[in-house]
Amino acid sequence: MTADLTRESLEHLGPFFDRANLLRARELTRETLASIAAVIQPGMLEEDAVEMARAQIMDAGMPRSWHDIYIRFGSNTTKMFGHPSAPGMRLKENDIFFIDIGPVWKKWEGDAGQTFVVGADPEMVKCKTDVRDIFHAVRQKWLKDRSSGRELYAHAEEEARKRGWLLNMNWSGHRLGDFPHELYYDGGLAQVEFRPSEAIWVLEIHICHPTKPYGAFFEDLLLDDEHYQVIE
Repeated sequence: MTADLTRESLEHLGPFFDRANLLRARELTRETLASIAAVIQPGMLEEDAVEMARAQIMDAGMPRSWHDIYIRFGSNTTKMFGHPSAPGMRLKENDIFFIDIGPVWKKWEGDAGQTFVVGADPEMVKCKTDVRDIFHAVRQKWLKDRSSGRELYAHAEEEARKRGWLLNMNWSGHRLGDFPHELYYDGGLAQVEFRPSEAIWVLEIHICHPTKPYGAFFEDLLLDDEHYQVIE
């Protein structure tokens, strides 16, 4: 992890940084994620969904990714970032899944994660809705209170707790920018002691049911309300 945790160090912008192109990468990433989700159906094997997603990302003009493609079905939705899924998981008729992709468009990184439910299990539907609502509650605190990264994740933990979920603090946001952002900072947003600037930090929320084997995930750039006119 980067030793110098000052704003100047962690928010250093690379030579190709371009806000408009970073937002274009975000748009393409979100569109591609929606296209992937539309194809996923009960009975599909998780490994097949990952290969389908890889083909769609390539077709969208983004031949490389800065992190692996994660599509998690059922109990695999509790897995940590970077941890392998239990193999052979098929999506059930009443089930939950999430998609997490990080494609690179030209020189700029995209990152998007979202949860979906098939069937009508009310607790799973609530989990999917709550993870998005927690994201926006934390984003509003960032907008209104000028909170630090550490304060944002303390707030996220409280928002998850009051809704009955456990927050995974090991999945705690990160830098984004021109590829690769790890040159500037490869640690978590939750360790940042200043207010993160807009459009270069990703807020990640991963929650799990306290007793049942499933969870939900949502992530996006920290941006103001004008970028969220359409409900996810």
